[in-house]
Amino acid sequence: MTASTLAGAEEQPVDKSNLLYLDLKDGRVTIQMMPDIAPQHVDRIKTLVKEGFYDGVVFHRVIDGFMAQTGDPTGTGTGGSSYPDLPAEFSKYEYRRGTIGAARTMDPNSANSQFFICFTDDGCSFLTGQYTVWGQVTEGMEHVDKIVRGEPPANPDKVVKMSIGE
Repeated sequence: MTASTLAGAEEQPVDKSNLLYLDLKDGRVTIQMMPDIAPQHVDRIKTLVKEGFYDGVVFHRVIDGFMAQTGDPTGTGTGGSSYPDLPAEFSKYEYRRGTIGAARTMDPNSANSQFFICFTDDGCSFLTGQYTVWGQVTEGMEHVDKIVRGEPPANPDKVVKMSIGE
């Protein structure tokens, strides 16, 4: 490799304002938020995280080989924040292991505070273009893998704390 090739291969600095830290019982998960493809959803997540909305909220739906869902303060899967629902921000970003999507009802414009993390590439690929992608796990997926399964889990895991760009 030449010096010019190395210089061109340098990584861009990470924008810490778009890094989300999800602390779970087994460790920290780092999520790169994607305001370029889902600006309204990223703004909503940032607002709720700054308010401490997610701290202590359970993973109410965790399906092996598919995904882990959280973000409902009631723990039932039917709740959300006090803010209005968001319009869909669908993209061609492919769902795969560690992709974060906005949960919603059958109405594409009903996402609010709930989100899910995909466990596998194959288990979530059919969601591409159907659910808003707003983030991707970059570190700590092994901690997500340890979230207790169930719909709902008998003793659900909780979000210990969520924070932005420390």
